[in-house]
Amino acid sequence: MSLQIIKKPVVTEKSIALANQDNMFTFEVDRQANKHQVAQAISQLYGVKVLKVHSISRSAQTIKTGKKRVTTQTARTKKAVVTLAKDHKIDLFDTK
Repeated sequence: MSLQIIKKPVVTEKSIALANQDNMFTFEVDRQANKHQVAQAISQLYGVKVLKVHSISRSAQTIKTGKKRVTTQTARTKKAVVTLAKDHKIDLFDTK
């Protein structure tokens, strides 16, 4: 179940800073998943206690690429920012 809901961690400068300062971790998730399913999947997958989940749906974007300016669209995605309890940590984001 958790492997279908959690697609991949989002590793950017901002997400690493949130992980180190505020114990908030960012993941790309399935578009049909709700906050309760995301929290349950993170708890089972990493063995941590989830306090809050913020979900963000991103719509498809039109991009023009190439010499002939071909128009393509990016996929619709959803990401979740998960806040963990103070004594819990996910080692995947640990950069210290």
